[in-house]
This record gives sequence, C-alpha cells and structure tokens, in this order.
Amino acid sequence: MLEREGAGAVLTGNVQIKITTSKHILKLYYIYVIETVYLHRTKMPTDRTLNSTDASYQRQTILNLYNSGIEKDIISYQLDIPQEEIEKIIEEEEKKKTQILSSENSIGTSFYLDAIVNIDLAIKRAQTRMWEALQSEPHFDISMKETYRILNEFSRSKATFVILHVDLVGSTQLSMTLPLDRLTTIIQTFSQEMSFMIEMYGGYVLKYIGDAVLAFFVTNPSKNRDNEDDNIQQKKDQYYLPCINAINCARSMIKVVKDGINPILNQSDYPDIAVRIGTDVGEIAIIQYGWDIHTCDETVVKEPHYDILGHTINVAVKMTGLTKPNSFIIGESVYDIFDEKQKSTFETLNVSTSLWSYLNEKTGSTYRVYSSTS
Repeated sequence: MLEREGAGAVLTGNVQIKITTSKHILKLYYIYVIETVYLHRTKMPTDRTLNSTDASYQRQTILNLYNSGIEKDIISYQLDIPQEEIEKIIEEEEKKKTQILSSENSIGTSFYLDAIVNIDLAIKRAQTRMWEALQSEPHFDISMKETYRILNEFSRSKATFVILHVDLVGSTQLSMTLPLDRLTTIIQTFSQEMSFMIEMYGGYVLKYIGDAVLAFFVTNPSKNRDNEDDNIQQKKDQYYLPCINAINCARSMIKVVKDGINPILNQSDYPDIAVRIGTDVGEIAIIQYGWDIHTCDETVVKEPHYDILGHTINVAVKMTGLTKPNSFIIGESVYDIFDEKQKSTFETLNVSTSLWSYLNEKTGSTYRVYSSTS
C-alpha cells in the first residue's frame, strides 16, 4: 500500500518510505539503483570476515557506486557497511589519484589526459552539485595545497607554464536580474566545476578573480627547469602535451557549462551562462608576496604567499575578451607547437589594432591569436 504525504511516498522492497523533499526523492532513486543494478547483479558477501577476493569486490563496488554519483550514506545503508569504512576506502582512492597527479614527473606533462577523463560523468556530477547548490547552499571544497607545492618548487625562479584563463560571460547582466545570494551561488558552483576540470587535466588553480579562474599547467617537472641550450624542437616537444591538455580542458569546460550547469539553471528558470577561455604558453616568474600567518590547533603556521608574473599571463587574460561565448582562443606560441591536424581546428582571428596591440617578442610583429572552430 502506498500512502501520500507531502511530496509523495515511495515503496522500496517491503519498506514504505514517506518523502517530503525533492532531496529525499533523489536518495530513494539512488537506493533503487543500488538494489536493482548492483545488488541483484551479484550478491554482496554477508559474512563480515571477507577473504581477499570478496574484499576486493566489495571495495570496487563501493567505488563504482560513489563514482556513479551516489552519496556515501546511501552506500553505507544499502551495503550494510559503516560509513566510516566507506569514507576510508574513498579517501584512499582519492589519495592514490593525488599522488599520481603530484608525482615528480607530473602527469600533465607525460600523458594525453583526454583519453582517461570521463566527461559524461563530469557532466552528471556538475548537474548534481548545481542542483544541490540551488536547493540549499554551495559547498566549495577546493584545496590549493598542490598549487602551493608546485609554486614553492619553482619559487624565486623562471619557468614556462601554459596559462589558462576562464571567464564567466554576462555576469554583469546576471547581477541585474538575480538576487545577490543566487548570483553568488551560481558563480561559486561555476568556479568549483571549472576547478575540477583543471585538476582532471593535470593543471593547477592559481587564483579566483571575481567570476574568473586563472590556472596553469606545468611544462617542465620540478628539478627539470628550462635549459638555455635546448633547441626549439626540444622545447616544442616538451610543451606539446601540457598545451594539448589545456586545450582539451577548455573544450570540456564548455561541455560542462552547456550540458551540465545550464540544464539545471533552466529547471529553476535562471538564464543560461556561458564562458570564454584564453590560453597561452610562455615564461613566467614565481615571486613571493610576504607570508600567510594563521593559527592551527594553537600553533602559529607561517606559509609563503606566492604569485606568478609575466607577459604570458597578461596576454592570456586579455585575449579571453576577444572570443565568442562558449568558445576559446589560443596564442601564437601555442599554435606554433601544434601539428597540422591540431592547427586545422583553429582559424586566425583578425582583431583591430585598437583592441589588440600585443607584439610577438621574437619577430616584433603583431602577436597572432587563433579561435577554435570545434
């Protein structure tokens, strides 16, 4: 028998569950998925003393459920496993990923990451996080620890980074039509999703600037800085993968905004958002601006505050405003690194000198920029 109360009621198994909020509906759906897809496919071991095979299966099942967007408390309830154990397994897996990403031979300089990024899953997770943020409040949990570690490695020196600047389009118009709390929720969630994509593609968030995110991709692992004796082709080979990962990151950012964030905004009668992205590669300098001093467990912690400076950053930020919404632009330095197949996906952007006056430092002519066609 199914009774209705508030938003309704759902019968799962032999248990009648009354629901009063849309969040409860989502949880019940998760329970249904677990029961019908996972538990009926292969029964979980009921004996709490698991052998190595059972333990491995249980661990993988937990990770599969979590990666499918199902919440930890639901996994714990349905698998009859303490939530502490669920969280421990997930934390161990996340730690492994972090170790890979932060290893001395940076993954962003060694692998073509688009082949392993699950963009469909990223879109689904973006939808869930935006929906939850609009229903309650955003949970902005981005760690800058790895950024500081990398900057410390290159502190007081010059290095070559790929710079990516992503900017939210039309935030001024949004501020005129939305309440301030709704506007900040959208911007926070947008910034978080962009940060996740940057991390997935081996990059690092440098800073948040209003409704924009500035990030970088390392082209030379720590303790392997640019060598003045390297020839042009060697440097191009060294920069190629980080540039490709940055460009694929830009493409994925646009997909997350169009297919992940906007459908949820539309459901709540909010206008679509769009992004512009600028990317360039070049030499930058890491400098220290004083210290961040704070207290942790009654202990005074003193950490250096780093930033990066350079012509490449100015170019990447400035070129962002030249491109159309939901598209991206690259500088001449990135374009020259690519092979002909990659170059064919871009076209030269003709810009008035009144809007664009940057020069190529090597040739003295106008620094060319290229807009993506795909």
